Amino acid sequence: MEPESRYNLLHLPGRVDQAARGTLSQGEKKKFLPPTSRKDPKLEELQKVLMEWINAELLPEHIVVRSLEEDIFDGLILHHLFQKLTGVKLDVEEIALTAASQRHKLAVVLEAAGQSLQVEEPQARWSVESIYNKDLLATLHLLVALAKCFQPDLSLPTNVKVEVIIMESTKSGLKSEMSVEQLTECGTDKDQPSKDVFDELFKLAPEKVNAVKEAIVNFVNQKLDRLGLSVQNLDTQFADGVILLLLIGQLEGFFLHLKEFYLTPKSPAEMLHNVTLALELLKDEDLLNHPVSPEDIVNKDTKSTLRVLYGLFRKHKLKESTDGEPLESPN
Repeated sequence: MEPESRYNLLHLPGRVDQAARGTLSQGEKKKFLPPTSRKDPKLEELQKVLMEWINAELLPEHIVVRSLEEDIFDGLILHHLFQKLTGVKLDVEEIALTAASQRHKLAVVLEAAGQSLQVEEPQARWSVESIYNKDLLATLHLLVALAKCFQPDLSLPTNVKVEVIIMESTKSGLKSEMSVEQLTECGTDKDQPSKDVFDELFKLAPEKVNAVKEAIVNFVNQKLDRLGLSVQNLDTQFADGVILLLLIGQLEGFFLHLKEFYLTPKSPAEMLHNVTLALELLKDEDLLNHPVSPEDIVNKDTKSTLRVLYGLFRKHKLKESTDGEPLESPN
């Protein structure tokens, strides 16, 4: 064993070392993500973006992904996602309960995905075994490839790369080396989402945030008064989407049938449904000037909630302005 490899092996996290000993047969190589790489902010952001994309695609089917490692491996979600993206019906059982049937289902889905992506198995950076064994790297490579092919406008974080440990079982023991795995392409400044007024507000003038929130809450309560509703906490009361939908209906003249949304949502999935519907209505009315994730609203992200409400606030305050002067930005 080379001195450098011996040094790396001695300093491997125990969890990786034990995993390698238990899963590697002689002559086999395998990649492992050390804990430091798993905590890389850009890797975490990539996983978040991909999960939000999958959840948005599969929302009509009431499917929610919470972990790429734990929820993707058996082929069920990949099956639904592939059919949603391509419209191609696959001849495979809907629910596979045994390991053998799950592997078969996964193999059918990955073969079809490879044909659509024009990637043959030897060149693919994933396989049935790696996906089924919950290999996060392989799963990410597959999902990034699907996103780039079928959702090219999806804003994936650029230049995501992580350090991985490549373990090999030899006659003399385990051999290791460090490598860098590139998950997304390097980008340019043009690829980065532009900052909006709220990025600047929270960064440069945080003391003004409460004043903006107060102005918007007053506006919202004026509009909701006829419904007998009021908002006291902007940070929390829009998370389930109900008040947001009712506000949009009041301001934009929409009639929303109770069958279209959950008036008393009882789960995160129902909340996500409501918020996603609200954002779609705002997009249709050209009232979203900056991308907003429905998950961020559900998770009570103040900046995202303000972005959504400010579009309505600005449009309808301008309507009410007697002198016709444009409303000033919140900075």
